[in-house]
Amino acid sequence: MLPLRCPLLLLLLLLLPLSSRPQKFPTRDEELFQMQIRDKAFFHDSSVIPDGAEISSYLFRDTPKRYFFVVEEDNTPLAVTVTPCDAPLEWKLSVQELPEEASGEGSGEPEPLEQQKQQITNEEGTELFSYKGNDVEYFVSSSSPSGLYQLDLLSTEKDTHFKVYATTTPESDQPYPELPYDPRIDVTSLGRTTVTLAWKPSPTASLLKQPIQYCIVINKEHNFKSLCAVEAKLSSDDAFMMAPKPGLDFSPFDFAHFGFPSDNNSGKERGFLKSSSKFGRQTSSKPRVDLHKVCVGNKNIFTVSDLKPDTQYYFDMFAVNTNTNMSTAYVGTFARTKEEAKQKTVELKDGKVTDVFIKRKGAKFLRFAPVSSHQKVTFSVHSCLDAVQIQVRRDGKLLLSQNVEGVRQFQLRGKAKAKYLIRLKGSKKGASMLKILATTRPNKQSFPSLPEDTRIKAFDKLRTCSSVTVAWLGTQERNKFCIYKREVDDNYNEEQKKREQNQCLGPDTRKKSEKVLCKYFHSQNIQKAVTTETIRGLQPGKSYLLDVYVIGHGGHSVKYQSKLVKTRKFC
Repeated sequence: MLPLRCPLLLLLLLLLPLSSRPQKFPTRDEELFQMQIRDKAFFHDSSVIPDGAEISSYLFRDTPKRYFFVVEEDNTPLAVTVTPCDAPLEWKLSVQELPEEASGEGSGEPEPLEQQKQQITNEEGTELFSYKGNDVEYFVSSSSPSGLYQLDLLSTEKDTHFKVYATTTPESDQPYPELPYDPRIDVTSLGRTTVTLAWKPSPTASLLKQPIQYCIVINKEHNFKSLCAVEAKLSSDDAFMMAPKPGLDFSPFDFAHFGFPSDNNSGKERGFLKSSSKFGRQTSSKPRVDLHKVCVGNKNIFTVSDLKPDTQYYFDMFAVNTNTNMSTAYVGTFARTKEEAKQKTVELKDGKVTDVFIKRKGAKFLRFAPVSSHQKVTFSVHSCLDAVQIQVRRDGKLLLSQNVEGVRQFQLRGKAKAKYLIRLKGSKKGASMLKILATTRPNKQSFPSLPEDTRIKAFDKLRTCSSVTVAWLGTQERNKFCIYKREVDDNYNEEQKKREQNQCLGPDTRKKSEKVLCKYFHSQNIQKAVTTETIRGLQPGKSYLLDVYVIGHGGHSVKYQSKLVKTRKFC
C-alpha cells in the first residue's frame, strides 16, 4: 500500500482552506496514517478513499458524488469494488496526471492554493471503466499508471447507500471471502414447511483458515446481490437512510469545491437547511418486507423451517469475514414448498346423519350437492365434545362461519344447482367428534331441540339416604327424556367426569340396570318447561353419576351435562 498513503495526506491538505500555511507536501508519517485508517470518523463522508479500507456512504437521487484517491507510482496493482445497496448505481472510474508539486519552489514562492485546486478539478481525465446496474462490480488492474483517480457515482432511482473499497495490494489484502469453484446453493430436501440448503465452503475458511460465518437470507420477493441490499430492506421503510445533518455529515468540498452545484441551489431544493422538518425530507412509509436473515456460523448445511406450504421462497447465502465484516454473495436460488396433503372430501346425503372425527387442530372437508332445486338448506351440527368451527361456502362464496358447542342448526338460502363445501375445524384442546346433517327438507329434523342450559340441578334439601331429587329444562317441542344412574367411587372427580362428556353416546351404550325411567315432556310456555324426578333405591353415603338423554323423532339422542350426586350417610 506504500504508493498510495503519502499522497492521501497530500490530497487532504490540498483540499483544505489553509491559505496562511506554506504550500509544501507533507512528509510520510506511517504511524499517523495507520491511526487515521483505524479511526473511521477520519474518512467519514470524506471525498478521499483510503487504501485498503471499505467506506460506506450515501447518494441522494440525481445528485452525483465524486471520490478521489492517488496512485503515486506507475505499474501499481489496483482494485476498486463498488457495492450498491438498495438501488442501481451509475459509476465511472477515471484518472488524470498529478499536479506538479515543485512548480513554485524555484522562486521560493508557493503556488497559490486555488491554482492547485484548479489543476486537480478542471481536467476530466481518462475514463478507465464505467458500469450501470445493481451488481457488485469490480475494476481490477495488475499495472495501473500513477495519477489522481476519480470515482463518480450517481443514483437516478432514489436516495441510497453504497460501499466502496479500493486497494493497491489486492493480492495480499483479500478482505472479501473467496467463493468456491461452485458458488451455487443446493436445495437438498423440500417439504411442506421446510427447505434444506447446502453449499460448498469458502476457500478463505477452508484454506486460509480465516474466520468465516455464513448468513442465510429468506424472502418471497427476489434474490439479493449483496448483504448491504439485505440490510437496507430489513430497515423499517424506504427511508432506512437518515438524511445527513448539515455541517456534520457533509464535507464542504463535496459540492462547491469539486465542481458540483453549490449548496445555494441544491440545498434549497432538497431542504437540507430547513428547520420545519426533522430532516427536511419527505419519507414514504412502506409495509415491512417479509425478510429473514439467520447466521449459522461455519455450517455448510441448514434447514429452514416454519415456512408456508405451496409458497415460493428465495434463498441467498453470504460468506462474511468476521475480521473485516466484509461479505461475498453466493449464487442465490429459489424453491417452492410442497402443497398440503389434499384431504378426502366426504359427500353428505340429503337427510342422513354423518359421523365426523377430527384430529387435534385438524380439519375435515365435506360436500353437499342437492340433486333437486331448493329454496332453503338446513345444516344441523351436534358437537360431541369441545366446540368446533364450521364454515359453509356455496359455489366458493362464504355464507357461514360459526363456533358450535352442543347442538346448533343453521338455515341458509338455497340456489339452483348450488354446491356447498363445509369445512370443520377441530379444537386445540384435543380430538373432536361430531354429527352433521344437511337437508333441503325443512321438516326433516333428526336432532332434538335443546334448551340453552343443559345442566342437571340437584336439590340438596331433598337428598336422603336412599334418594335424590333432580330437575332439568325442556323445550316447547315434545321429546322423550331418559334418565340413567351409575354408582362411582368417592374419589371420582370433575376431570374424570369431563372425559365422559361425549354427548353423542346414546342410551344404547348404557347397561339396562343403569336405566331409571323414560318419559315425554314439553311445555308451550318456555318459562315453565321444567321437569323434576326423584331417583330412589340408592345406597346410603354413595356417589352416583346421573345422565339425562333427550331423544328426537329421528331416533338421535343428545346427552345433558352429567351430574355427580351423593346420598346422605346418616338419616
